[in-house]
Amino acid sequence: MKLISKLSRLVSQYRFFILLTVLIPLIISNPLWSRDAQAQTSDKLIGQWRSHVQFITGGFAEVKDLEFMYSFNLGGTMTESSNYDGAPPVPPAYGIWRQLDENEFQAKYEYYATQPPENATMDDVWGGWIPSTRGVLTENITLNDDGKSFISTITYEAFDKDNNLVVDGGGIATGKGMKLAFD
Repeated sequence: MKLISKLSRLVSQYRFFILLTVLIPLIISNPLWSRDAQAQTSDKLIGQWRSHVQFITGGFAEVKDLEFMYSFNLGGTMTESSNYDGAPPVPPAYGIWRQLDENEFQAKYEYYATQPPENATMDDVWGGWIPSTRGVLTENITLNDDGKSFISTITYEAFDKDNNLVVDGGGIATGKGMKLAFD
């Protein structure tokens, strides 16, 4: 009984040190702390890109001068904005990306489309637009061997406010991108 009581007191006194002895090796060896695990992908795509996008099908097929600007980040997140984000006001798209093969990548990003409030006048429009749909783009990217350009195919899906797929709102596109760099 005395031995158990002594051990209990000893464990109480040194509980913090015992906890650290167990936790420190776990924290250090955890793959979440390593750069490789954070990147989850190759560094080849990380950076800023500009792409000319041409829809082959869907409502955007008539647009001939569509461009996307991308920022691919360490850790697999990304942001996309187009030269048409101001018409109507649309926030940037946010998403994720991953490496599929040596020079093959996939990005999936979403944005919210907006529309003016019902019966809005020009004065009302400056007060803000309201959400109307959500767009989901899945892009398969093939990076050229030089690492400075890519070609891609994009599948676009539109969803209404109730998260129902808008069948006639989507489309298929191709993209040709160049990595931004100081010359």
